[in-house]
Amino acid sequence: MSEQKVNQQWGGRFSESTDAFVQAFTASVQFDQRMYREDIAGSKAHAEMLFKQNILSQEDFDAIILGLTEVQMDIESGKFNWSIALEDVHMNIESALTDKIGIAGKRLHTGRSRNDQVATDIRLWLRNTLDLIDDELKRLQLGIIDLAEREYSTIMPGFTHLQVAQPITFGHHLMAWFEMIKRDRSRFQDCRERMNYSPLGAAALAGTTYPINRHLSAELLGFNAPTENSLDSVSDRDFAIEFASSASILMMHLSRFSEELVLWSTPAFDFIDLPDRFCTGSSIMPQKKNPDVPELVRGKSGRVFGHLMGLLVLMKSQPLAYNKDNQEDKEPIFDVADTVLGSLRAFADMVPAIIAKKDNMYLRTKLGFSTATDLADYLVRKGIAFRDAHEIVGKAVKLGVDTSRDLSEMSLEELQNFSSLIEADVFEALTLEGSVNARDHFGGTAPAQVKAAIERAKVIVG
Repeated sequence: MSEQKVNQQWGGRFSESTDAFVQAFTASVQFDQRMYREDIAGSKAHAEMLFKQNILSQEDFDAIILGLTEVQMDIESGKFNWSIALEDVHMNIESALTDKIGIAGKRLHTGRSRNDQVATDIRLWLRNTLDLIDDELKRLQLGIIDLAEREYSTIMPGFTHLQVAQPITFGHHLMAWFEMIKRDRSRFQDCRERMNYSPLGAAALAGTTYPINRHLSAELLGFNAPTENSLDSVSDRDFAIEFASSASILMMHLSRFSEELVLWSTPAFDFIDLPDRFCTGSSIMPQKKNPDVPELVRGKSGRVFGHLMGLLVLMKSQPLAYNKDNQEDKEPIFDVADTVLGSLRAFADMVPAIIAKKDNMYLRTKLGFSTATDLADYLVRKGIAFRDAHEIVGKAVKLGVDTSRDLSEMSLEELQNFSSLIEADVFEALTLEGSVNARDHFGGTAPAQVKAAIERAKVIVG
């Protein structure tokens, strides 16, 4: 195909050629060519429907199917010459098909428009992408489970306000991330289900006068059913916005996860070791080991959030039905998909390779009086109201701050100065092991509960 080829698909109305700059400015083939598989699959399904409805002859149908197959082979072998003059993926493929099989190629567009064609293509492309994302989300879930199972009883500090709060297990912390990813995965699955309806046959905006069978073409393409309203079919992109929204929530979670990995790998925390293959060094400081993968994922979240805002603004003022504005939906969708898939792949590879520094986690948990709440709970069980117990423990903590000692390091006599109800069994409550084991209920941090949560997660992931 020559780059000088003129788009004759709509030129009959016009008396002069499109300005060269405008031609390039309005073209989308530079980026929408990545939907060539979906465009060809949609065209084959449309042709089969036209044939079965006696709109296409057997001869034309056979020629179209063979020709489209050859076009796809040309594209995948690198022989295809994409032309900006032909605007988009649809016209490039149709023109190549017509070059191969003659007038039968022009009959393919009977009963459809580029409006319903592009709406179909992007749904097919996004559906395939969502399946890839689901695969990577599952891999990440399995990676989290693997690490949590190894560290189900490893004690670490739990934080609020980034201050040491209470002892927890590393496995419990990891399973919190599993729950977030589980919800993310369900959002993408819901998005896929809602968008899996075929716009094909809605034509430009009002349907077509040909006796088409939209249920058949929907079935051939694996859609649940055809869309219900032709105007809505070609003009809305809420499925793209929902995808970007689900992606934004996922990237927010991955960014938070990244932030913790970055913090935990610093000397100030020194909780984990990230394998060298997920880090880089410094060109000037030979001691540096930079956690570039989580840092970059944290940074990439911003571009996904931006695309969500862009798509919302793109759609907010559009009257029904199709408008050229909608050409601007594809690059954001493509970039969101690429960013999410790349980030998930990195995390799914990295998470199960994380090494927990158990001794450091344990020592840090002893700082910050992490068992103070356990002492308060102990006093409540002795009959003291919680607010009074809170005040008593606060005074004990003050002594600990003044003398640089943890509550567990104080003598029984010292603790009894704060309450005569404190007895020797108090030290069982003040140990880190005692603290986590005491939270032995559904959803708690006790190792037994973490194990149970991991087993439930295995069933969920499948």
